[in-house]
Amino acid sequence: MSNSGGEDVLAPLRKAIQEQDELVHRLKLENRSTVEVERALTELKARKKQLENKEEELSGKKKFDRSGLEDLVKRRFFFGPAFSIYGGVAGLYDLGPMGCAMKANLLSQWRSHFVLEEHMLEVDTTILTPEPILKTSGHVDRFADFMVKDSKTGDCYRADHLLAEHLEKLSNDPKCSKDKKAEYDLIMKQVDNYKEKELTELFRKYEVKAPVTGNPVTDPVYFNLMFATSIGPGGQIAGFLRPETAQGIFVNFKRLLEFNNGKLPFAAAQIGKSFRNEISPRSGLLRVREFEMAEIEHFVNPDKRNDFPKFSTVAEVKGTFLSACNQVDGKPAEEMTFGEALRLRLIANATLAYYMARIHLYMVKVGVDPAKLRFRQHMSNEMAHYASDCWDAECKTSYGWVECVGCADRSCYDLTCHSRATKVDLSAKEDLPTPRQVDVVEVVPDKGLIGKQFRKDAKVITEYLTGLSGDAVKQVEQELAEKGSYTLQVDGNSFTLQSNMLTVKRYEKTIHVVDVIPSVIEPSFGIGRILYTILEHSYRVREEDEQRKWLALPSLVAPISCSVLPLSGNEEFIPFIAKIAESLKEAGIAHKVDDSSGSIGRRYARTDEIGIPFGVTIDFDTIKTDSVTLRERNSTRQVRIKISELAEAVRGLVRGWFVWADVEAKYPAFSGQESTTSQE
Repeated sequence: MSNSGGEDVLAPLRKAIQEQDELVHRLKLENRSTVEVERALTELKARKKQLENKEEELSGKKKFDRSGLEDLVKRRFFFGPAFSIYGGVAGLYDLGPMGCAMKANLLSQWRSHFVLEEHMLEVDTTILTPEPILKTSGHVDRFADFMVKDSKTGDCYRADHLLAEHLEKLSNDPKCSKDKKAEYDLIMKQVDNYKEKELTELFRKYEVKAPVTGNPVTDPVYFNLMFATSIGPGGQIAGFLRPETAQGIFVNFKRLLEFNNGKLPFAAAQIGKSFRNEISPRSGLLRVREFEMAEIEHFVNPDKRNDFPKFSTVAEVKGTFLSACNQVDGKPAEEMTFGEALRLRLIANATLAYYMARIHLYMVKVGVDPAKLRFRQHMSNEMAHYASDCWDAECKTSYGWVECVGCADRSCYDLTCHSRATKVDLSAKEDLPTPRQVDVVEVVPDKGLIGKQFRKDAKVITEYLTGLSGDAVKQVEQELAEKGSYTLQVDGNSFTLQSNMLTVKRYEKTIHVVDVIPSVIEPSFGIGRILYTILEHSYRVREEDEQRKWLALPSLVAPISCSVLPLSGNEEFIPFIAKIAESLKEAGIAHKVDDSSGSIGRRYARTDEIGIPFGVTIDFDTIKTDSVTLRERNSTRQVRIKISELAEAVRGLVRGWFVWADVEAKYPAFSGQESTTSQE
């Protein structure tokens, strides 16, 4: 389609986005209900998605061959359904040798790029988590989706997904009227925002049935996504499999701070398994029940988040940003440097911007296509109540844009909650540049009188009183003045203290240090999602042969770095195979010897298929000259190189010390095996 023709199609969609944006602004100005505003925002997002899909359709890009990739990863066992010989379990996958090696390389690069570069403190905390920790963090109460069950078989479905699928089916019925289509479309666009009562009414109104059996379904219920368990033989300690690794870092903050000599800022990191009991897992590795995470918690004084000297090292890195404002206005993502994004206050602070830039560099280094990578800012209706700014590093796949890394400024929410719940001080002390005079107002309890009156409860009461500050102290003073006594509530018990049992004291104090509850900048990586994205972005088909599928994996993450291929089964090649394999092993190069039958071209295709970037061929000239050919996967070009120089050349290529063009400039090109015909 011509540009003018394409614009004719896109113009009405852009106008529809603009009109909906104006409606959103008007609703906000009129202080309309939250439900109305959220529904208008949902419609705005749907219109924006429609525009995005149409732009992609008009671009003429060839549809991705997902079935080809799925066949490749299954056949070469990168990953596959777990327990498949028993029928498998949805949302559980096993990594095979290639997937396992690739994941190990991804994590090795992650440690090098983040943990070593930033001198992070790596920990490995337990998966089993007692209930009180996750109650404090909010996961017990809020980590949930709505679920319905087949009333006869007990099969479970995620309520919003099932409702949307049912209405889509009704909408596609040729007998469906235009008005009904509009009604169904409106509900589908808002399905994420419905509460339990609204979902129940919609399920009954549209008589939603179980898709497989046609049986009635139960009313939607709130389903917590954590795997519950009990700890200990008596089952007396309730617990869960952790839904994230972050809480293990937060509860160890005091130890980590001491290890860091009591100084801020510092960062802690953790790699490990997390678990989410997804109601209806789908899309392969993108939505599973058990998955690998790599998380960072950077602790920093809230007032010093813009004081980050290393930001200058990444300020000129370019990224693609889809801000909350652009999403609301229906505008596309914008490309700019991270320095510009910070100057425009698109990103809240320099610490957050630094980590986002480092995430961008890591993702590109391990094989994510930069043209299919963007940072999307959370809109106000999806931002966590404790977060001051949050961005997702999203990758474009055949499933759409997929969140692979979250990067949030969590403020001081987590440490404050855990400190309040445990009565343990989780603050850091920072020296002031100059002493400061402060006014102090505090409650001073008479421990003798309180002990005599309340005995075993005295300690709880005095701890409560000494912990009061600010407005709480003023309230005590006011109640004493009005009633001559003060009544407090502690752990569900009420205690009345007479005026002689406590006094309110005011004085001026010189302080040299201040207590700081750190803010937390949190990058959180979904390793399985990143792995799958890289496989998609690396999937290729040879132009000269559409049957030859291969993976253009970067050498840093490729499961095997080099193949060793004897031209034939000639016994004279055996010593050279052993010699080359030993030299590669000593150089720390993962390699694979393929001495199977079949032509050299077919064996090249097999190694290309699993992404091996370099191939060594032992031929009949090797016997004469003690040299081999070294082949580069992407270009398929080859050079001839002495065996004595081979391991160092491959190691340099794999480590990124130099590139293939440097090797071609140094060694003679090789275009074919002249001796093959006569010897074979």
